[in-house]
Amino acid sequence: MATTHSRRNFLKVSALSGGGMLISFSLLNLPAEAKALEEMIFTPNAYITIAADGSIVLLAPNPEIGQGVKTSLPMIIAEELGVDWKKIKVELAPLHIKMGRQTAGGSGSVRGRFTELRTVGATAREMLTTAAAQQWNVPVTECTVENGEVIHKATGKKLSYASLASAAAKLEVPSKPTLKDPKEFKLIGTRVKDVDAHKIVTGQPLFGIDTRREGMLFAMVSRAPAYGKTLGDVNDAAALKIEGVKKVVKIKNAVAVLATSTWAAKKGRDALVIQWNASEKLENTAEHFATFKEMLDKPTATPQRNDGDVDAAKQGATKFLDVTYEIPALSHGQMEPLNFYANVKDGKVELFGPTQVPGAVRTEVSKQLGIAEENITISSPRQGGGFGRKLMTDNGVEAALISAAAQSPVQVQWTREDDMQNDFYRPAEMWRYRAALSADNLLSWHQSGIGIGRGVRGDSYVAGAIANYRAEGQGFTSNTPTGWWRAPGANTLAYVAESFMDEVCTALKKDPIAFRLELLKKAKEQTVGKINYDPEKYKSVIELVAKMSKWGSKTPGVFRGFSTWFSFGSYVAQVVDLQMVDGQPKVKKVYCAVNCGRVINLSGAENQVQGSIVDGISHAMFPKVTFVNGAVAETNFHTYKFLRMRDAPTEVDVQFVESDEAPTGLGEPALPPIAAALANAIFAATGKRLRKLPFAEQLG
Repeated sequence: MATTHSRRNFLKVSALSGGGMLISFSLLNLPAEAKALEEMIFTPNAYITIAADGSIVLLAPNPEIGQGVKTSLPMIIAEELGVDWKKIKVELAPLHIKMGRQTAGGSGSVRGRFTELRTVGATAREMLTTAAAQQWNVPVTECTVENGEVIHKATGKKLSYASLASAAAKLEVPSKPTLKDPKEFKLIGTRVKDVDAHKIVTGQPLFGIDTRREGMLFAMVSRAPAYGKTLGDVNDAAALKIEGVKKVVKIKNAVAVLATSTWAAKKGRDALVIQWNASEKLENTAEHFATFKEMLDKPTATPQRNDGDVDAAKQGATKFLDVTYEIPALSHGQMEPLNFYANVKDGKVELFGPTQVPGAVRTEVSKQLGIAEENITISSPRQGGGFGRKLMTDNGVEAALISAAAQSPVQVQWTREDDMQNDFYRPAEMWRYRAALSADNLLSWHQSGIGIGRGVRGDSYVAGAIANYRAEGQGFTSNTPTGWWRAPGANTLAYVAESFMDEVCTALKKDPIAFRLELLKKAKEQTVGKINYDPEKYKSVIELVAKMSKWGSKTPGVFRGFSTWFSFGSYVAQVVDLQMVDGQPKVKKVYCAVNCGRVINLSGAENQVQGSIVDGISHAMFPKVTFVNGAVAETNFHTYKFLRMRDAPTEVDVQFVESDEAPTGLGEPALPPIAAALANAIFAATGKRLRKLPFAEQLG
């Protein structure tokens, strides 16, 4: 039977490709009734389903949080498979170990999948082509594919993939399918509209909050009002009198109200009378920064990197820079507030909700409920942003605990205020930068930093380019929770390092671009220690953005700032043009050059870069998180301000360095340099050096 034979082949595909593809898994994306027709289905691997009715479904294996992988990853398969992109359906894949890495984070989805997915598509193409050649009794080398058909050019014969699917499923899986020559790519590198764009703009139910299941109750949760407080006595009498409220349950350090609507659940939560007890220190932001300053002045940290002798370098200096930068904590502020559906029943758990790490959620739920992972199913809808917040498992685990305690299927809905006051924040940091300068040269560079919960990272392109370099960092223990925030590490280090570099250029009277190229030349030709970057790739984006912006030209009333950074495998250089309007900076245009290897979806890639730039300007200008007696002072977007449309750049010009190399990260790398480029432009316009974020409160 064809299906049985295919299952054997799938095991072979799994072993050969390393992608973990099994036939038992390949049908998970199909409805139950379709499984009865499995003999009609050709499923050459876990990511593709070609049905006898001609329908083609490509599974996107990674969570979609707005980074475009639901479109770009299937494009890679479609390119190799040779199908008409407009005729295929793309679905988010369920969590399964055979899918490999199923997380969204670190700009790694495309970077880690490119060759694997090409192999998947090429495997299917070769099996379909072989099936057609056997049917025509012609050499397979005489057959080509195009738009979902196999073509024999000599005779003009054509067969659709749908008609060949069953026969192809009986063939041995090729051990080393031939990948297309990139010169023949017709889809990769083009502009493709996001597969969910129409559904998003027409308000169709795509997101977790749209979940509706039979018997489901809605829950709102009362959590500790400040970090350092724990749950005491609870009086739920008034809450249970609210129409629609069904149950009140305690889970660890919180209380959940379950009702027939979110509104009833919220009213019930508001009616709870809870005693919260202070069990730990209630911390304040002002105290954090005071402690940071004391610790930075104590030379106790062990350097992460220490080239040459920065202290001895001062002996020959004619000028010495010594400045401090401050960076506040940030919330993630993703547009979609957290939510999760859970149903714990009869020793099994069903989970459905927004997460960047479905596997980690399942593992944690398994630990906390004592239910084996094989009895837990989890899948994710399209998500309204993540930026690192959904790398945490708390929302999914919380929903499972509530469902188990209430013995009911439940959807837990967070408000914006819940999100902002129960986040895992980008930690506040303070940095001290010192440099010894001669009349025309940078003699030493010394950076030291401290942040809540972690130290600092040492290497940038300055390391490796100068003889005397030291980087050291310390972590500060706190009970305020911290976590990954978009472009973690790089988003703060790029701001302080590239702002300080501009100060060095100003002191040396050097052109900011020419001086950076000078350093990169030294890093390549006179390398000091190890470097974790490619000077030539850095050079490629700096030279491209200089060309794009006509660096060196001057426009009256327009002030410029430059910055560059390498992160997540990609190189970015940016020039900000701004004007002063009523005494305030207005970004007129941003030029951005990117070297991220081969671009898959040009439209999606441009969107990622443009979005990162707007996001970076927004967070440089306006928001911050302030802890007052353990509580977060900012509660919603009226106090945690984002960039308004009127404040956004009028134009963002994005260009990519042409490359035949495999794709590198793109969801994050364009964000880190923009704050420094903006600060440097503001300095050019005002003469004011902004060494503290956010900028707006310093500009009046």
